[in-house]
Amino acid sequence: MSALRDDGLLRLHLGVGVVLSSVCVLMPAGLAHDVLYTAITFGCIGMMVVGIRRHRPPTARGWWLVTVGVVVWAAADVLWAVYTWILHISPFPSPADALYLTSYVLIASGFWCFVRARRGERDREGFIDSAIFTVGAGLISWVVLMRPGLEAAEETMSERVLAAAYPLSDVLLLALLVRLLTTKGARSASFRWLVAGNSLLLLADCAYQYTSMTEVYTGGAITLPWLLSYVCFAAAALHPSMRHLTDGTTSDRGTRFTSSRLVALTLASLVAPGTLLLQLAFGLRQAAWAVALSSVVLFLLVVWRMSGLLRRLDAQTAKLADLARTDALTGLPNRRTSDAELERMQTRARTEGLPLCVSILDLDRFKAFNDTYGHQAGDSLLVTAAAAWREQMQAERADVGEGRAAMLGRWGGEEFVLLALGHDLTAAAALVDSMRAVTPAGQTFSAGVAQWDGLESAEAVFSRADQALYEAKDGGRDRVCLAAPGMVMEAVEVPGNATAESG
Repeated sequence: MSALRDDGLLRLHLGVGVVLSSVCVLMPAGLAHDVLYTAITFGCIGMMVVGIRRHRPPTARGWWLVTVGVVVWAAADVLWAVYTWILHISPFPSPADALYLTSYVLIASGFWCFVRARRGERDREGFIDSAIFTVGAGLISWVVLMRPGLEAAEETMSERVLAAAYPLSDVLLLALLVRLLTTKGARSASFRWLVAGNSLLLLADCAYQYTSMTEVYTGGAITLPWLLSYVCFAAAALHPSMRHLTDGTTSDRGTRFTSSRLVALTLASLVAPGTLLLQLAFGLRQAAWAVALSSVVLFLLVVWRMSGLLRRLDAQTAKLADLARTDALTGLPNRRTSDAELERMQTRARTEGLPLCVSILDLDRFKAFNDTYGHQAGDSLLVTAAAAWREQMQAERADVGEGRAAMLGRWGGEEFVLLALGHDLTAAAALVDSMRAVTPAGQTFSAGVAQWDGLESAEAVFSRADQALYEAKDGGRDRVCLAAPGMVMEAVEVPGNATAESG
C-alpha cells in the first residue's frame, strides 16, 4: 500500500511539474512568469522534503545539502525578481550572486556525500577518470565561457571574480557528477533522476552564461531545463530507491573498465588537441597556455590511469597463475603443479645424487563419510586433513637433514600426493606414518610409497606408487605399503605401523 502511495505521489509530481514548467516557459517575461517559476521551484523543494522524511535514507546529509542548495538558489531567484519588478534595478554584483554561488557549493557538497558513501574502499581509478573529464571540461569552459567573460567584464575586481566564479562552479558540479557516475553501486531510478537533475542544471546554467555574453537574458527556452532540474531532484527524493542510493556494494560496475568508459576517456583526453585544431582550422584566437597546461595534466593523468590498469593486470595475472597451480578447496598445490614439481625434483635428485620418493595418500572410506555426514562435512575433512598434514610436515622439518625437501599436493578427490626429496623409502614411509597419526575426525588413510630409480619417467613412478596404494587398500586400509623397483611389492616394516602385505 505504501509503495502504491509513493508511486502515485511520484507520478502526480512528475505530471504537474512537467506541465507547469512547460506553461512557464511559454509565458512572456513578467511578474506572473516569475511568480509561477518560484511556485514551481518551492513546490519541488517541498516534494524533496517529503521524500527525505518519508523514506529516511541511512545517509540523509547529502539529500539535505542538495535540498538546501535548491532553497538557496530559489531565494536568489526571488531576490532577483524583487530587484527586477519591485526595485527596478539590476545590480551586479549583488547579494543574489552570493546566494547563487553558495547554492553551487551546497549542491556539490551533497553530491560529494553520495560519492563518499557509494565508493566503498579507496577508488583511485574512479578519481582519475573523473579528473580527466574535469580537466577536459575545464578547458572547454575556459575557452567558451571564462576567458570571454573575463574580457567582457568591467575593470572592477568583483566583476572579474564573478565572471570566472560561475563557470568554475559549473565545472565543480560537473566534476562531482562524473565522480558519482564512476562510483560503485546500482544505477537505481533515484540515481538516474539525480544525475538528470544535475545535468539539466548544468545545461541551463551554461546556456544562460553563454547567452548573457551576447544579449540580455529574458527567459525563454533556457528556463525549461532549470525547472526540470528541480523536478528531477524532487523525483529522486520521492522514489523509494533513494534509500539505497548510497549502497556502494550492490554492484562492481564502477570498477569495470568498459568499452564505453574507454571511449569517453579517449574523447576527454582529446579535448586539448581538438580545441587547438579547431582554433587553427577556423582561424580563432588560440588559447595556447590553457591548451598546453591541460595537455600536460591530461597526459599525466592518463599515464597514472594506465599504470593502475597495468598493476591490476599484473595482480590478476598472478592470481590466475596461483589459481592454476593451487587446489581451490585445500590451498595445496594441484595435480599439474605436483607433476611439474616432480620433474624439478627429478632433475635435482639426478644432479645431487639424492633419493626421491613419491607417496600417494587416499582417505579411507571417504564416500561413506560423505554419505553419512554430507558433502560439506566431506569438504571440511579434506581441508582440515590437508592443514593437519602440512603442519605435521613442518614440525618434522626440525629433524630433516640438509638437502631434504617435501611437498604435499592434492592429487584429486580424496587422494593426495607427497613428494619427498632426500628421503629413501624408510624415511619417506616414516614421514607418511607421522601424518597418519594426525589425521582429524578419527579418519584414516592408506598410502603407497615408491622410490624413483633415477631412470624411469614421472608417470612410471606415480604408477608404482598408485599400485602400492591399492595394495594397502586391499590389505585392510589404514596402512602404508612400499613399492619395490620393477613394480614388485615387498613387505616392509614401517615404524609405528603394521607390516605392509607383499604383492
